[in-house]
Amino acid sequence: MSDKELALHNEEDIDNKFIEKLPKALFLDQIELFEWEGFWSEPPTIKAAKMFKTTFQTDPNDVLLASSMKTGSTWLKAICACIMQDNKEDEDLLNKDNPHFHVPTIEAIDYYTKTLAHDLYTMPSSRLFHTHLPYRVLPDSIKNSDNCKIIYIARNPKDTLISMWHFYNNNHEDPKNFFPLEKFFDYFCNGVHFYGPFFEHVLEYWQESKKRPQKILFLKYEDLKMDPKKEVRKIALFLGKPLDNEENVEKILWRCSLDRLKNLEVNKSGSVISTIQNSTYFRKGVVGDWKNHMTPEMEEKLDKLTSLKFQGSGLEL
Repeated sequence: MSDKELALHNEEDIDNKFIEKLPKALFLDQIELFEWEGFWSEPPTIKAAKMFKTTFQTDPNDVLLASSMKTGSTWLKAICACIMQDNKEDEDLLNKDNPHFHVPTIEAIDYYTKTLAHDLYTMPSSRLFHTHLPYRVLPDSIKNSDNCKIIYIARNPKDTLISMWHFYNNNHEDPKNFFPLEKFFDYFCNGVHFYGPFFEHVLEYWQESKKRPQKILFLKYEDLKMDPKKEVRKIALFLGKPLDNEENVEKILWRCSLDRLKNLEVNKSGSVISTIQNSTYFRKGVVGDWKNHMTPEMEEKLDKLTSLKFQGSGLEL
């Protein structure tokens, strides 16, 4: 074994021992999650997050998209990719590959099934990347930079929960063996799920956006659905690429629309990230789908929990 291989082996061993000492719990009765820095993840994600936190150095033009799971990440990636490439007519990136390929998720890069043009450390400026990681574990170089920008997208917790439930079931090894909503509901409310708890995740970015609005743009999925032109203009202005006419706004919204993305060949089959099928990123994309699934008791419990968690923050979802 070479010195480099030995060093990597020793580092892996140290990481494994570190993770073994963390609190752990079963998610969906089968996936072992560990609690690190107050959030739940699998060991590979924790290792990637630790590496990112300790080694990444930001550039002034970096843009980090952030979100909890199933809150509009795919849509936001598509929109920002179009804006950052100045909506070039001859370069429709979204027709070439899934949005998750063009805007890689930092802690999931080792799970990508296709080789990225650049890894996180060799990506040319301006770098556009994404994370599901909570604000507290981001590298200091990102948090302390006045120039590196963050765009966070949040969503109503009831719709987030239902979208997450469908997502896990659709990517389950046996799609006929659906995990019951009642049990998934309990996991979500208890915060024991990937990148959970949800409420703390949202609150951290919300609070930071209030302190530094020039650095962190906090978006709501519902606002993007209600007035997409206004929100896209807001995103473009924040990125320093203001959209000068209505045609450009409409072009971006058409390119990034759910109907179009869902029907592109690159999204009908295949997988960009591990066993997650590209098609499962595009379901309904509507507001209020939770009403078709939740009982009145679930609605009441989650509304009370949301009110308690967000109390005094000024945030409403």
